[in-house]
Amino acid sequence: MSTAARFLDGSIMKHVITMTMTSALGLMTLFLVDLVDMYFLSLLGEVELAAAVGYSGSILFFTTSVSIGVAIACGALVSRSIGEQNTLKAKRYVINIYITGAIFAIFLATVIWVYVPELLALLGAHGRTQELATQYLRIIIPSMPVMLIAMCAGAALRAVGAAALSMYTTIAGGLVNAVLDPILIFGLGMGIKGAAWASVAARFVMMFVGLYGSIKKHGLVTRFKFIDCLADLSPIVKIAFPAILTNISTPIGNAYVTASMSQFGDSAVAAMSVIGRVIPVAFAVVFALSGAVGPIVGQNYGAGQYDRVSRTLSDSMLFTFAYVSITAIVLYLLRDQVPALFSLTGVSNSLVVFFCTWIVFTFFFNGAQFVGNAIFNNLGFPQYSTVSNFGKATIGTIPFVYFGALIAGAEGVLVGQALGSVLFGILTYWYCRRLIQRCAGGQTKPKRKTGFLRRFPLWPYSSNR
Repeated sequence: MSTAARFLDGSIMKHVITMTMTSALGLMTLFLVDLVDMYFLSLLGEVELAAAVGYSGSILFFTTSVSIGVAIACGALVSRSIGEQNTLKAKRYVINIYITGAIFAIFLATVIWVYVPELLALLGAHGRTQELATQYLRIIIPSMPVMLIAMCAGAALRAVGAAALSMYTTIAGGLVNAVLDPILIFGLGMGIKGAAWASVAARFVMMFVGLYGSIKKHGLVTRFKFIDCLADLSPIVKIAFPAILTNISTPIGNAYVTASMSQFGDSAVAAMSVIGRVIPVAFAVVFALSGAVGPIVGQNYGAGQYDRVSRTLSDSMLFTFAYVSITAIVLYLLRDQVPALFSLTGVSNSLVVFFCTWIVFTFFFNGAQFVGNAIFNNLGFPQYSTVSNFGKATIGTIPFVYFGALIAGAEGVLVGQALGSVLFGILTYWYCRRLIQRCAGGQTKPKRKTGFLRRFPLWPYSSNR
């Protein structure tokens, strides 16, 4: 078992690259399986299947975002405790987050399962597409608590620097899904239900591997005590609640984009569904970066090494720019092959080509926001990431997408979404840089005054800071 603070010395860029690439391999496995899911279902020859997965993706994104929010709290609290050399507190956080997170997920999954048809109707699904999406979701949704525990286990492992074990967790799930997909979809003729059951099996495998790594390999849990859980509930909720709000804002924004795209027909939604699965595979490294940065920031913040926190932001942005630039060039060169792979024609084909040609580089600004939000969370200011993401999901999405659709149709929806990402990526980076400077100057300890804005100021230069 090792719970040493590994990120307090050595090259920051090396830590960023090592943590990111190991996390990215695991994430890419899962995202690639989602892409393979879409490919297999496209072979069945029903455009409604692709559209159904697209609508389902918005709801699954919501449940996954809730799980990620709880996992963010786990990673932030554990890494900070390790940086403070308080191993016992880190173990208490892990077991208490596992249990309280699972209870919350059971409640939320139950509510969503009951109202799946109504939620799909709000997104614009109807007829055969709505029926298929309902079948798909009602199989996957009950496994939400399993996914939450798996994600928290991975976050706990990353918090102590065990990036390889965290990677094995996601890779194991991805491999199981990849093996079961063709067997269930084609071999047993289960179609979209087969894809759903393969995903459920993968989630259980992820949970078992994650628990084995966190409990057996690293001893990252202690005996559960109800009194300790009550004591830890406040710091857990303080980070988890705004982190959940931060993450669910993204699927809320995406739901608006999906609903806007639905006015252009199932072919346009099918294109968005393919784009929604190409993005995570192509930019898995950027998605992994936010989870990789957290432990580095958390440990150095716990040890009071603010210069290394600032360097983490700079190195992460440099790494993101290099990776996104290369990926954008590759997708541009493959702009005709990507839609052909999924048998897309007409509107669907043109939308994917447009995305690969004009939109892909703007993902750099999404990366800036991911990194900034991870630093907000690990510095103890999760409310800032909440404001950042909700701002992007509302101000940075609704007006841009609405007017984009009016001016340029389906392509305008993509352009509008991208412009909002550019705006909030820049704002988040600037805000994060200033906050690190404030932390280094010791000016971020809140005074105990009444009032919501006194306790949770939304501006880092507030007079009560």
